[in-house]
Amino acid sequence: AQRIIAAQRSEALNRLLNVFIAVLALIVLAPVMLLIALAVRLTSRGPVFYVQDRVGVDRRRRSVSPGEDRRRSNVGGRPFRILKFRSMRQDAEAGTGAVWAAQQDPRVTPVGNFLRKTRLDELPQLINVVLGDMNIVGPRPERPTIFADLRATIPEYPMRQRVKPGITGWAQINQSYDACVDDVRKKVKYDLEYVQRQGLVEDLRIMSMTVPVMLFGRGGW
Repeated sequence: AQRIIAAQRSEALNRLLNVFIAVLALIVLAPVMLLIALAVRLTSRGPVFYVQDRVGVDRRRRSVSPGEDRRRSNVGGRPFRILKFRSMRQDAEAGTGAVWAAQQDPRVTPVGNFLRKTRLDELPQLINVVLGDMNIVGPRPERPTIFADLRATIPEYPMRQRVKPGITGWAQINQSYDACVDDVRKKVKYDLEYVQRQGLVEDLRIMSMTVPVMLFGRGGW
């Protein structure tokens, strides 16, 4: 696996910026989020929000020597519960477990299809940012079972966890949802580029580039 050196940044300033933007966005977007919640609730059975386990930042990697791992049970990062507006049927994974979504996925509801195209289903993750689980910008967090498979297949995959996961990221504005392992490999390259040049200016640039993706559905299904 290649050697990746994460860019240095002020943790305090980064946290302040992310909380400020997340709280401001929650206030401004509250009417939109309320309308989305009503649309989800009235058009399909099940809860408005979808809560799921994801793998977060791996901070212990910053304090160990090369080849050393202090984890007794290494899941790849700190687990947390991610929030999303529900875009699939309530029984979408009954009998299948954790699987990737597919283009024209029959499990996706009509409202959910719109939310996924515009990435509006991700808005509740602003709460995850306030809680400290995520940043606005960073690699997208994966589910523990899928993470375990990917790190066994792609040696560089765990290096993404050197920074907090994000709602949007360099990979997300350059490529759509994953459909296969090759798609993930491409995204990992973008994620590692971000890890090496992360910073205030870079984050603001990626945030501004995310707006066209949401408005015009570019990169979504």
